[in-house]
Amino acid sequence: MERLLRKPKNKDRRSREHLTPAEVEKVIRSAGKVGRHCLRDTTMILIAYRHGLRIAELIALKWNQVDLKSAQLHVHRIKNGMDTTHPLYGPELRALKKLGAELQGSPYVFTSERGGPMVADTFRKLLTRAGNIAELGLPIHPHMLRHSTGFKLANEGRDTRSIQHYLGHKCIQHTVRYTEMSPYRFKDFWRD
Repeated sequence: MERLLRKPKNKDRRSREHLTPAEVEKVIRSAGKVGRHCLRDTTMILIAYRHGLRIAELIALKWNQVDLKSAQLHVHRIKNGMDTTHPLYGPELRALKKLGAELQGSPYVFTSERGGPMVADTFRKLLTRAGNIAELGLPIHPHMLRHSTGFKLANEGRDTRSIQHYLGHKCIQHTVRYTEMSPYRFKDFWRD
């Protein structure tokens, strides 16, 4: 009887499940160096990271959720999460405006070459490719961008409740991990 091969656990494949802000920027720059759809690819990574989007939320993003005039993104969460409205900042606004000018007629923000919605597997592949080009020293996957958002906000000292609402967690226990693991929570324990 053949033994079933089990997928290795994430902790056996990589030392951590998030990227630093500098690593995310490196991945974004790397995505902009390859392929025919550099603007789409870099914008996808930027939006996923800045708004802590799950892959399903990212590929389902529609233009009617993006308000470029008031600089807001209406985030529809999956997994019974809380929908939220996030502000859009300069880099995101510029990228989305350029992307919108290129894509005429599709209700989806991120589309395939044929104009349909982007599929999850394509985003996984483009992110993996960008991660390899960035030479981060660890394999990356899309959900790492969401974790990176949580850790960035926690490391900046944002309160847990605000992070919870930003990420759309119904239960605060899913958010606490970001603040529990932040090295900055010990920052002022000793004053020398």
